[in-house]
Amino acid sequence: MSTVSRVINDTGYVSSDSRQRVMKVMEELHFTPSNVARGLVSGKTSSIGLLIPDVSNPFFSDVARGIEDAASTLGLSVILCNSDWKIEREQTYIDILKGKWVEGIVVVGARSSEQQLQSVLSGLPFVLVDQRSTQNVSCVWIDNELGGYIATKHLVERGCKRVMHVRGPANSPSAMGRHQGFLRAVAERTMSGKFISGNFRFESGYAAMGKILDDGLPDGIFAGNDMMALGMIQAAQTMGIKIPQDFLLVGFDDISFSSYISPTLTTVRQPGYLMGKSGVELLNQQIAYGHSKPQSREYQPELVVRNST
Repeated sequence: MSTVSRVINDTGYVSSDSRQRVMKVMEELHFTPSNVARGLVSGKTSSIGLLIPDVSNPFFSDVARGIEDAASTLGLSVILCNSDWKIEREQTYIDILKGKWVEGIVVVGARSSEQQLQSVLSGLPFVLVDQRSTQNVSCVWIDNELGGYIATKHLVERGCKRVMHVRGPANSPSAMGRHQGFLRAVAERTMSGKFISGNFRFESGYAAMGKILDDGLPDGIFAGNDMMALGMIQAAQTMGIKIPQDFLLVGFDDISFSSYISPTLTTVRQPGYLMGKSGVELLNQQIAYGHSKPQSREYQPELVVRNST
């Protein structure tokens, strides 16, 4: 048995003949070594968990790609879990990942509070991505409040007198930051700034157009993300409303579709791929050196002006 173990784990001396016999039997039995079982012995599984709220959202797909590329470079495999914006599913996946003995977890757009995460992940390295930490946790984030301010200010500078915001979910720190930026921009100009709530998905943007028309079409709208903005463009076309002739529209994220839709979408860019890579780099420092001092990497939002304004 010890000979088989040395062959599987490539440790210790095994004669060439013995190694070949073991490998032949493994091939005949279609045996694949278990990384989890190895991890129980070595304390390392060379795998990390990735919790993401919506894998269908191109921004989060960019983040995931950055995480996977960075992890691959470090010899780490990634176990992807999609919470579908549900806190219960997020917490279930955390338990599953802990049961798989992952070496750390990257939590993107967390639904759980930082206190909840610190409690359930006690002793396990983790990093927040797309969220600024208020509890001394390593994180990668963008200044969403500034991004919301830049987006709304752009509409005002384009001459908009009545602006509206289609906000993301109320339990999303990113959505609330962008909303605060919107409120700051309209307050500086003593304008009224109405808002309606969405859920960061295409369908909620499409539905938002009907609600907006009930209150009278504004001349400028800031959508909380590009997916909702794309839904609004589709709805506007269906209703015979023209952008930018009838109203100006700004999104947030700068997903690839934004530069191909008609009209092309003015948006606030955040570098999802780089944010994902940074998340793995910070996580690997915790894995390699123990619980190092929490670190924060901040990226700045950038306005990308296109045809929708």
